[in-house]
Amino acid sequence: MTTATLGQPGRFEIGRVFNGTFSVIGRNIGLCIGLALLFSGLPALLIRMWQQPQIDAMLHGDPGAMADPNAVFRNFYISIIAGLVAFVFALLLQAALMRATIEDLNGKQPSFGDCIQIAIRFLLPTLAIGLLVGIGAGIGLMLLIVPGIILWLGWSMAVPVLIQERLGVFGSMSRSRALTKGSRWSLFGLFLIIVIIAMIIQWGMLLVLVLFGGIIAEVGAALVQTVVSMVLSVATAVSYVELRQAKEGASIDQLAEIFS
Repeated sequence: MTTATLGQPGRFEIGRVFNGTFSVIGRNIGLCIGLALLFSGLPALLIRMWQQPQIDAMLHGDPGAMADPNAVFRNFYISIIAGLVAFVFALLLQAALMRATIEDLNGKQPSFGDCIQIAIRFLLPTLAIGLLVGIGAGIGLMLLIVPGIILWLGWSMAVPVLIQERLGVFGSMSRSRALTKGSRWSLFGLFLIIVIIAMIIQWGMLLVLVLFGGIIAEVGAALVQTVVSMVLSVATAVSYVELRQAKEGASIDQLAEIFS
């Protein structure tokens, strides 16, 4: 088996993570896009179509719809449900692409079915981690913005740790904080770059949606969501591997032993 590593111990580098991210995607473009469409693009499209009446009312300023208490409550209910559904599917995508990334970097060919199986197997604990991280970071953001960001960065590797090291919910969150210590601002820079690029693309698609509307714009927005989610999920997985290698000198085949 060929052992792959991303760098030398001691330093987390954004450039290596970007290179590793697009290398993994390039070698598994069909798998990555397929998983992203299944867990991000398709749900995003269905959610947007479900919310379309609410979006139309906001864009066209329908005073009757906006003033109707029942409509307001219904729109709020729809938004909450849509947000929860998107949240669950985002966790499934991250888990599936974490598996695909480790398999690829270990010189193996990741399979669609295996990635989905891993994502479903770890759904409940990943959901628990996602809720705890969201609540903890959210409280930090409401009190003081910087502590909230630091908390989120500290826990950002909890899902990869859960899937790869199987330490449980709280053990994975604690392990994530240990792995990210000393590299959190580098991680912040990495995620900020991805988010800024994603926002620019999404604003462009929003303009298309406002100007043209229709199913074509909705499909375009869903495709953008697919690509952004795919890149962000693979970048998180590659960041986990890079942090393990930088702090512990762990090789990819060592990281993959748990699945052997």
